[in-house]
Amino acid sequence: MVHVLSSRILLHPTDPQRSRDFYGRALGLAIAREFGTGPERGTVYFLGGGFLEVSGRSDVPPSPALRMWLQVADVHAAHEELRGKGVDVLRPPQEEPWGLVEMWIADPDGVRIALVEVPEHHPLRYRP
Repeated sequence: MVHVLSSRILLHPTDPQRSRDFYGRALGLAIAREFGTGPERGTVYFLGGGFLEVSGRSDVPPSPALRMWLQVADVHAAHEELRGKGVDVLRPPQEEPWGLVEMWIADPDGVRIALVEVPEHHPLRYRP
């Protein structure tokens, strides 16, 4: 068995500064650490129980198969805040058939990000 002590998503954007502006300023993710110097320096953001590392540079955007899932306390408030900051909202909040309230946004390279709220009545909030 692999005993995982920590985890992070490694993202090599096409424009590192634009991505740091998006994740740090627009989404407001807190910085866990920074390393290196210059425009391609690395920034590691807290993502709840994991991390997102934005570092290096890529000539092509990340695969369209890459998705992020971020749980938030209030998806409707997040929607209003992010719209006000000019974030690309792909789909506003709506309750899904499985009971979660989800909205979808995209980062500057088109990485799709689900912001998810677990409503009070959802079974994930209850333990047997």
